[in-house]
Amino acid sequence: MELSERKKQILRAVVNIYIETAEPVGSKAIVESCGLGLSSATIRNEMAELKTLGYLEQPHTSAGRVPTALGYRVYVNELMERHRLSLEETEAINEGLRSKMKQLDSLISDAGQFVSMMTNLPAYSVSSRSHKLTARKIELVYVDEFTFIAVVILSDNSVKNRMIRLMAPMSEPDLRRFNMIFNTNFVDITEDMITPQLISATERVTGDENGVVMTIAGFLLETLGDVKHAFVTGTTHLLSHPEYQDVSKARKVMSYLADSSEMMKLPVPEQGSNVKITIGPENIAEELKDSSVIVARYNVGDDMQGLIGIVGPTRMDYSKVAAKLAYVANAMSMLLSGGNIRLPELGGSTENDKKEN
Repeated sequence: MELSERKKQILRAVVNIYIETAEPVGSKAIVESCGLGLSSATIRNEMAELKTLGYLEQPHTSAGRVPTALGYRVYVNELMERHRLSLEETEAINEGLRSKMKQLDSLISDAGQFVSMMTNLPAYSVSSRSHKLTARKIELVYVDEFTFIAVVILSDNSVKNRMIRLMAPMSEPDLRRFNMIFNTNFVDITEDMITPQLISATERVTGDENGVVMTIAGFLLETLGDVKHAFVTGTTHLLSHPEYQDVSKARKVMSYLADSSEMMKLPVPEQGSNVKITIGPENIAEELKDSSVIVARYNVGDDMQGLIGIVGPTRMDYSKVAAKLAYVANAMSMLLSGGNIRLPELGGSTENDKKEN
């Protein structure tokens, strides 16, 4: 059902007041703060219809109403005003980003910490490669007859290593032979090209009966498949919001955020869009059914992309948080490409996705 303009005005007012107060909203509050020119009786009737339509709900202990996930979705898609960042806000973000950029090796986690501090919400940051990695060089470094270190130099110039302990002794000349064979057959190929057939053929060539080839190949597969890194920070910020005063509810969300593998599954902006908002039950994870996620995309360079997101209560200032995330993402893209941060027109603005589903 298409909502009338009057119902949209009242729904917008309910969401805005609830975001500000965290208290159920009654008709009197709307009359006093929104200047809609409507009587309390008219507003009550419209709110009752919005409740029947599923846009509002009424807590058991209150005469006021609060938005449902459907109400928030209409608000985000159609009703909320764009938040324009002030000059002071953009300068604070720019200064914070510049200070964090001094240590590029910790950029991803630093960016999450900065966003968490700025929004008073848990933040997560993810980097992912848009292309498949290969090994440029493999070094097997002899330690003793039962130990060696496998070092892999990747096509993006990063280096991974692991100490490997053997069940049976191996001489240094034999390890050099393994090293030569792996550099002949396993460099400059992607993860999907390291097949069981290739591993079996290498075992035959080396005469390996102790699982050394499988161990090295397993480490290589793990390294080439490691295309994402996730960092989560500020989970305790949840406890400052009334929605998470229930310890069991807060623990459920905080446990979810502590699992970096789960963070990889969070929604990402669609192609051609920089910001995505996912509200309550729209989230796939059961632990986030009462929370919302806002995420923005930025370019890291070298065919890598990054995501900066927050997780928090459905009662949040979507416009302001989305504007800040979009600005941070744009600024990081500029800085990482070697450019200067460009202030958006009139202090900054962001346009949130109109279609999220």
